[in-house]
Amino acid sequence: MKVGIPREVDPLERRVAAVPQSIRKLRDMGFEILVERSAGQGAEFTDDQYTEVGATIVNDTAIWSESDLIIKVKPPTPDEVAMMQEGTCIVSFIQPADNTELLEALAAKKATVIGMDCVPRITRAQKMDALSAMAGVAGYRAVIEAAHAYPRYFAGQMTAAGRVDPAKILIIGGGVAGLAALGTARGLGAIVRAFDTRLAVKEQVESLGGEFLELDFEESGEGEGGYAKVMSDAFLEAEMALFAQQAIDVDIIITTAIIPGREAPTLITAGMVESMKEGSVIVDVAAEKGGNCALTVANEKIVHHGVTVIGYTDLVSRMSILSSRLYASTLIKMIEEMGGAEDFTIDRENDVVRGALVMEQGEITWPPPRVEEVKPPPYAKDYGSRPMPDSEADEAAAREAAATGGMWKALGLIGAILLALVIGFWAPMSFVEHFTVFVLACFIGWQVVWNVSPALHTPLMSVTNAISGIIILGGMLHLSTTATTAAIVFGAFAVFFATINISGGFLVTRRMLAMFRK
Repeated sequence: MKVGIPREVDPLERRVAAVPQSIRKLRDMGFEILVERSAGQGAEFTDDQYTEVGATIVNDTAIWSESDLIIKVKPPTPDEVAMMQEGTCIVSFIQPADNTELLEALAAKKATVIGMDCVPRITRAQKMDALSAMAGVAGYRAVIEAAHAYPRYFAGQMTAAGRVDPAKILIIGGGVAGLAALGTARGLGAIVRAFDTRLAVKEQVESLGGEFLELDFEESGEGEGGYAKVMSDAFLEAEMALFAQQAIDVDIIITTAIIPGREAPTLITAGMVESMKEGSVIVDVAAEKGGNCALTVANEKIVHHGVTVIGYTDLVSRMSILSSRLYASTLIKMIEEMGGAEDFTIDRENDVVRGALVMEQGEITWPPPRVEEVKPPPYAKDYGSRPMPDSEADEAAAREAAATGGMWKALGLIGAILLALVIGFWAPMSFVEHFTVFVLACFIGWQVVWNVSPALHTPLMSVTNAISGIIILGGMLHLSTTATTAAIVFGAFAVFFATINISGGFLVTRRMLAMFRK
């Protein structure tokens, strides 16, 4: 199976869909790699670097006519679609809501299209979330562009000529780009405030050292897939009043507010820009979607009333080496999810593939169909871990099984009571004491572990394994007394295994802590 990596034709696009490291991984999967001449030039990857890892350099026509799978960054142009052979699979950013004509052209070619901008934002798909990876780069670069245009310090300074106050920055939008911008600005020493319609973002903003601005509204802006939704008119009026107040006070505004499938909402009016201090800066990350600032001009930097408004749409491409590597990594994970060269399939049962599938063999499948919840039959009840019956006859059998199970539980309880009575009346006192401690330890240990979320088992047990020290003390007591030979042997075994348990617990804890150290 041949994979083609074409050169991006957009003059502002310097990213490439595959870097030399990802070419190696594609070859390990069994693919034959075709790279268009000069495809990696914008990201500073030469043709020689691609040939060194086993790729074949070809011209643009061969890329589209000979490849079974095309991976690229931007959606294909009409000219590129015209060169494509029928039945080709394309994996790239597609923006299906804005490219109806492109989808029709691809459908005529019976293409299969995977949109990297359509990957569902679920935990299992994080490694394939190209949008988040690119948004993080855009947020970082937005602060760098703001710092370049801002004529003063970001951090406060005490100089021989007097004090310079730190810059005040307002970030509108608390998504990946907004949080990346917040962390970068705080790292440069600025005072950062952030606003988002989703109150769930508050904790994330504050954890990065920012101040979260809130409105006294019960309305939430949490939409589907982790994106924001359109708010009510009353909320928008209060929101605009907040921005107008902040515009007078802050030095820099970075806007990142985008609603999928819509033009970017206008949040900073011309009047707000004119109310800002001279030398202030606005960086509109949403410029490609029309911009959040009324004065934004796409791909340009303008100055209005002494305020610089930056509307660059190629923030990510301005860091093309890094962004290409990150994007290529998400593509590799997606192709792995689809089975690699040997088992390459479009599995609609796979929630990640189904969510990103825009078209299959000319059939448009976007937006992805919702997974319907299977409603239980009216006779179904809660059967715990047992399978739910499929019919009334099965339900009757299940009830009979439950009754039998209840009988065995009752017999087990009676047996346990009888055993306890026998031990209490006839067993030696020393045995009763040890047995009581054993039973209580088992019960408490079971309750502790059972009531903890499975996600916390590793950090919990890595520390609480130190409780095994109690076992060591008990074993040492047996070794130091005139106990029977069997007790001494078991005590020695207890000390040995408890020592391993403690050492392993602290070793795991140390490795976990090392993951969070820089």
